[in-house]
Amino acid sequence: MIIDLSGAHLEGAHLEGAYLSGAYLSGAHLRGAYLRGAHLSSAYLRGAHLRGAHLSSAHLHSADLHSADLRHADLSGAHLRGADLRHADLSYADLSYADLSYADLHSADLYGAYLFCADLRDADLYGALQPHFLITAM
Repeated sequence: MIIDLSGAHLEGAHLEGAYLSGAYLSGAHLRGAYLRGAHLSSAYLRGAHLRGAHLSSAHLHSADLHSADLRHADLSGAHLRGADLRHADLSYADLSYADLSYADLHSADLYGAYLFCADLRDADLYGALQPHFLITAM
């Protein structure tokens, strides 16, 4: 069964731990939504509005987040291995302890993003480094 929530208005929705792997959420309005621990692997979130969303520990392996608005989102501990984050706006997002290995962050906006102990192995960061980009390690 394919779940298609493209363009849906789910602002502030409580979807903690929801199983939405492979779901279509392109252009969905999820501002401030609670998606902690949600399963969104291989989901299509292209151009989704996720400003201030709570995505800590979410499973976003190979998710399509091209041009998504993730400003001020909590992605701490999120699993973003191999995710497409090209042209995504991650300004002021919390990416501490996130797995961004093999992720494509080409031209992503990382202004003020917090990347404490984030795994960036083999991630494509071409054009992504912005002022106040903070990477720290233990």
